[in-house]
Amino acid sequence: MKHFRRHALACLVSTFVIAGLVGVAPSAAAYDDDDDVDEDAPRGTLVFTSSNDAAGNQLLIYSRGPGGGLATVGRVASGGLGAGKGLGSQGAVTLSRNGRYLFLVNANSNSISTFRVGAGSARLTSTVDSAGLHPISVTEADGLVYVLNDGGAGNVAGFRNVRGVLHAVPGSVRGLSASGGTGPAQVGFSEEADALVVTEKATNKITSYAVAGNGSIGAPIITPSPGQTPFGFAFNRKNRLIVSEAWGGASGASTLSSYRFSESAPALPLPTSQSVPDTQTAACWVAVTPDGRYAYTTNTGSSTVSSYKVRPDGSVTLLNAVAGSTGSGSAPIDATSSSDGRSLFVLSGTTSTITSFRVASDGSLMINAVLPGLPGSAVGLASN
Repeated sequence: MKHFRRHALACLVSTFVIAGLVGVAPSAAAYDDDDDVDEDAPRGTLVFTSSNDAAGNQLLIYSRGPGGGLATVGRVASGGLGAGKGLGSQGAVTLSRNGRYLFLVNANSNSISTFRVGAGSARLTSTVDSAGLHPISVTEADGLVYVLNDGGAGNVAGFRNVRGVLHAVPGSVRGLSASGGTGPAQVGFSEEADALVVTEKATNKITSYAVAGNGSIGAPIITPSPGQTPFGFAFNRKNRLIVSEAWGGASGASTLSSYRFSESAPALPLPTSQSVPDTQTAACWVAVTPDGRYAYTTNTGSSTVSSYKVRPDGSVTLLNAVAGSTGSGSAPIDATSSSDGRSLFVLSGTTSTITSFRVASDGSLMINAVLPGLPGSAVGLASN
């Protein structure tokens, strides 16, 4: 029971307790992340997570079979140290938008690792300092990479990916809504990549930044969350922001909100749907299908997955409070949708498994397979 409760509240940990190599940003002419990469990155074949091992972090790679089940491909050392426990974040492992690179946080060595993704494999290309303490989430758009550090005062920091090596962007290190105690959960780019967003669990705020053409970001813009404990989020292709709200892990209280952005204020999230309930507990991680029509939350406290319909204007309605289950006491955490939209993968913290769901045309879920044997400290999930 203690083991389950530890994982069930993993998405809330840093709400209350917040416990290299950096180069000079190259000129725009020098930046090209595709020079030594195959023109077409493999799609729909691999799923990635991190061991998050405190003795030595590793990227774990799995292949996706025709039926949606997973098979182990291999492990690649990240050159850094994991936390050995949950990070209370979404985005610890992230693929570049073109699918050619993967980024992974090493929380206990304050670093980010970059891997080049090939056909059925990945190769470590660099490990660099995260420009802060205890990195927990990373995001990428068009070669621009930002990391979220939750240690110390907490900050975000930007880098350019140059052939698999990250170079610091001048003027990119910014604080959050307060100097410490914010309990950040995720950093992510808008679909247009002109806004950077951070959710803060402890302050119940969403902090956003305008992204300049040179990759630097402006002063933080602070937006109150309509629901408590905003946690994971995802953008769809219409640039609608979908955010889970865990409500401090209160039983049956979880909700989902959505936001839009205007051309006049592209970094200011404007609420569209506010705190739509799913009647489940501790909704933390969010995944959206590639067509943007459906959103899913993993409910860590109730070991379920909820489904929502996302309308073109960004408003959301609950489809099924229990669209899927990962098993009693399994404490599902990270989730990711395959690039073809046919599969949803969910990592469960207590059972150390990845559950593969088939996604039907109406957004409903059906279990395909369960992959056991992951490290108990595993965090982050991405698929191509």
